[in-house]
Amino acid sequence: MSRDLMTILRGVLPHEIVAVGEQLLQAGIYQIEVPLNSPNALQSIANLQKSLGNHASVGASNVLSVANVKAVQTHGGQFIVSPNCNIDVIKATKGMDMMSYPGVFTPTECLAALTSGADLLKLFPAFLLGVNGFKATQSVLPSNAQCYAVGGIGG
Repeated sequence: MSRDLMTILRGVLPHEIVAVGEQLLQAGIYQIEVPLNSPNALQSIANLQKSLGNHASVGASNVLSVANVKAVQTHGGQFIVSPNCNIDVIKATKGMDMMSYPGVFTPTECLAALTSGADLLKLFPAFLLGVNGFKATQSVLPSNAQCYAVGGIGG
């Protein structure tokens, strides 16, 4: 069982999401991300949090604005995944005591996100960096910076 895996439940409807979440928990996946561009995403987040919140970490992705951050928090979300390095989103997320996982690609974006309080960096699309690019980017970051490859990384 790994707490390092995060699943993305894109397109799952609110009345289906708890059953899917329960299956994920049984498979050892405890971090569940619902993209805000999914149908009724905020209701799905609320349903997951109400049913599985004691056993899973539930959050949202495709978070583009501070208003989105507030809505996710209101519905019980615990983390925010944004597709970009939006400093306002990062700071709002941290100000609401949630975890911030911004999308970054360059070392400049990585360092700006970390300086703004990001908890983890989502290098996206990682397939463009490849393994060597991923390692090179990590080499210029603080040693405690957590980086995840998203969008395939290949060899």
